[in-house]
Amino acid sequence: MTLFHDPGFAAPIGKHIMPISKFGLVAAEAKKAFPDIAIVSPDPVTDADLLRVHAPDYISAVKTGEPRSLAESQKFPWSPELFPSVCLTGGGVLAAARQALSDGISGALASGFHHACRDHGEGFCTFNGLVVALEAMRAAGQIRHAAVLDLDLHYGNGTAQLTAERSWMRALSIYGNDYDSNTPYRDVRSRRHVDGDNHFSVPLIPSGSSDRNVLMQALDDHLDWILEGERPDILLYQAGVDPLRDDPYSPLDLDHADLMERDQRVFQFAKSHSLPVAWVLAGGYTEDISQVVEVHLNTLRASVGVFG
Repeated sequence: MTLFHDPGFAAPIGKHIMPISKFGLVAAEAKKAFPDIAIVSPDPVTDADLLRVHAPDYISAVKTGEPRSLAESQKFPWSPELFPSVCLTGGGVLAAARQALSDGISGALASGFHHACRDHGEGFCTFNGLVVALEAMRAAGQIRHAAVLDLDLHYGNGTAQLTAERSWMRALSIYGNDYDSNTPYRDVRSRRHVDGDNHFSVPLIPSGSSDRNVLMQALDDHLDWILEGERPDILLYQAGVDPLRDDPYSPLDLDHADLMERDQRVFQFAKSHSLPVAWVLAGGYTEDISQVVEVHLNTLRASVGVFG
């Protein structure tokens, strides 16, 4: 298996609730756990790649810092290093997706994608690297159809918005917190967005000790939706840490074993349907960063366990 990571993934955002140092920590621990896995530095995405998805004024704002409110719309402090960093993380997704086409499985050790909308960022997501990668591959003739599976705690609102504009994509989000206009909603019963023909979502209603069963049942009931219509040529999997019960944002009762079983089911689904899958890191905000790293490592362990 080949994974993609670069020290430049970590933009200098200072002390922040987003533990951006986790990228390097996951890479280091992955190399210890699986010495034979290749960890490769990707090329950054280009302006042309970004322009297929994002508005020129927004790209310019992230590049130059002006207007500052737009440059910081994802809730990161702007610096000249931000733009190169998010181009690299987007490049990691693109490289992993291309690798998955040949190997069946790959991963990018970066996060910050699914809340980014066409003309602004949200929720620690600057550019939507998921859609940027798929658009780049489609432009190169490498894919015709694609799917995104989002199992972050938060609803993938940016990916849904961008998918709605692309009939060749499908996006499934199974979530425990809704997300709208840069605001999370811990009680999914308090707010509900509108799904579309090619973007579908499943809220996990908190129910005490049955939460694990609720998540697994949601996977069993809805994963096949990804295959409806035109078969996707690739699946991008957003593997969130923040559904963990210890996460300050999570109302769910899920432990490390539950999230590893979640990952195993996703990879088994992809393998059983001969569907190339590339996974990326996603949210996780526990004060003890070792818990965040461990859930991400369990995603890697699950992928190795299923694909070998």
